[in-house]
Amino acid sequence: MKTELLVSAINAAILSAIEVHTATLHAPTFNGKELAYLQECIESTYVSSVGAMVTDFEEAISRYTGAKYVVAVVNGTAALHLSLLANGVGAGDEVLIPALSFVATANAVSYCGATPHFVDVDLRRMTVSAEFLDEYLESISTVNNGICINNATGSVIRAMIPMHTFGHPADLDGLQRVAQKYGLVMIEDAAESLGSWYKGRHTGTVGKCGALSFNGNKIITTGGGGAVITDDENLAQKLKHLSTTAKIAHQWKYVHDEIGYNYRMPNVNAAIGKAQMEQLPGFISNKRELFNRYRQSFDGVDGVTLFAESPDSCSNYWLQTLLLDKSISDKRDQVIEGINLFGFHARPAWSLLNRMKPYALCPASDLENSIELESRIINIPSSSSLI
Repeated sequence: MKTELLVSAINAAILSAIEVHTATLHAPTFNGKELAYLQECIESTYVSSVGAMVTDFEEAISRYTGAKYVVAVVNGTAALHLSLLANGVGAGDEVLIPALSFVATANAVSYCGATPHFVDVDLRRMTVSAEFLDEYLESISTVNNGICINNATGSVIRAMIPMHTFGHPADLDGLQRVAQKYGLVMIEDAAESLGSWYKGRHTGTVGKCGALSFNGNKIITTGGGGAVITDDENLAQKLKHLSTTAKIAHQWKYVHDEIGYNYRMPNVNAAIGKAQMEQLPGFISNKRELFNRYRQSFDGVDGVTLFAESPDSCSNYWLQTLLLDKSISDKRDQVIEGINLFGFHARPAWSLLNRMKPYALCPASDLENSIELESRIINIPSSSSLI
């Protein structure tokens, strides 16, 4: 197939689904009480990390996800960093993460003094494969007294971070079994998957904890922001303590009992988040409807496949994803350029993390599936406001 014909077919399919001639990849929607809650927040004078809006926002997330505890923080990277620290990941440890992920996943590991250990993904889910990971760990590690040791480096493999790519849930049951077999802490990178469910459980609630992101391009936004969700009360208390500079509560004394971080979400950001959470069911409904429209419009378009949720999952479809046929994956950049020139924003997946300069020397498994997906993924306009 000629690239020009494929680009024309893709653009026509997008136009048929959304009926507008230009569209960004993902834009926020503010149709709720954002201004009212911001005004209320400003009038209270509580705009920093203490205030009723933070509590309201955390409670809204708890009700929606079913997580018992929520700690709102400044961004998703901070949520991952705190999750790792609070679960004992430290200098010299290794943490298993997908090579196909945003750089924040690897950065959070590095902030702890630990080393990212890159593993391959499942083609069906685009994230860490439980079956592959089990076989891989069986071949490269030894478990002594419940501690997993990398035979090649001698380092402890302390944790794993499955990432729910573009909102599609990982095989959490399978990964949890692998974590238990090898003595690993499972921390879910749920930055993209607020509103996604795996076998009736919200993403981020199956592992020890989950990290959410509310960046401007996520399904809801607080401008900048994130949160950690967990059912572990002691862990939640540790997360909150670390996020508030490890300050011992006192009316006027400043006493800090360990190295802490100024990571708590400001009240003014939570005011936006509170309004956004009220609209979340509608956002998800629109995104799932957008997927259905794309599915109809791309039916019969040769050369691409629209990526769909797994049967055991209900995805928020944060980013709608096309997969180029393997035979034309070398045309990916030309196709993306043609879509953008038409007026629709499209982008590839992230470059594999093991190819990034800071992480080039980190341990890695065979990455056959990750390499394939990197060459085939194209994200297309996905905003909930397109419906």
